[in-house]
Amino acid sequence: MSAANPPRRESQGSYVGAGHAAANAEAEGRSAGPPQARPAPSGGSAANAVASVGASLSPLIHLIDDDAAVRDSLALLIGTVGLRVQAWADPLAFIKGFDRHGIGAIVLDVRMPGISGLTVLDDLVAQGVDQPVILLTGHGTVEMCRRAFKSGAAEFLEKPVNDEQLLEALQHAVRQHVKSRERHQADQHARERYAQLSEREREVLGLIVAGLTNKEIGRALSVSPRTVETHRANLFAKLQAESLAQLIRHYAALVEGA
Repeated sequence: MSAANPPRRESQGSYVGAGHAAANAEAEGRSAGPPQARPAPSGGSAANAVASVGASLSPLIHLIDDDAAVRDSLALLIGTVGLRVQAWADPLAFIKGFDRHGIGAIVLDVRMPGISGLTVLDDLVAQGVDQPVILLTGHGTVEMCRRAFKSGAAEFLEKPVNDEQLLEALQHAVRQHVKSRERHQADQHARERYAQLSEREREVLGLIVAGLTNKEIGRALSVSPRTVETHRANLFAKLQAESLAQLIRHYAALVEGA
């Protein structure tokens, strides 16, 4: 949407602006097949946040709402910040068919026929889905909000949703999801490297993490300080640690959990 033709909010909550007529024409000619991700303009800040992760992990927002007008208007809005959107009318079809491995977030209506958004959220959490979930409702209560956050929702917004509030929540959710995936990947790499250590190297690592000097480690293991230095050099190389601080930061938890 261009600055010369800003979008306006209609009374029923639809998002109208440049390109809306084209979106309606697309909706009328849409096939009965599975929902497709909508292409979006490039350059969104959340999209830039994951550029280094790779094009295959370009952020995708799953939008679940039984109201077609709401889906179309929110898809247009979300696309303005460079995020792709895949819209779903049926929450059960979404649960069965969405990509759990991609980077992105989920925008989920609370009140839908057949199954509530809160129940869908519970199912996603039970399945270990890590994409952040933003819940939308036109009839929010304090109890509903409390339950949503207790169940793991990233945000809880009331309809008609404020455009900037939703976009800010989505960009923050995507950034947090990227960081979460990066931490998970780093943790996985750390576990793989730790598994390469010999039993003696793990003993030395444990004593290093405990704060012992080479001489103290040598006395504890009944070996010479030179032998300790050799084990220390080997484990630093295998773990790809460039400093003691890095070694402790990445491997202390593995040592304590061993």
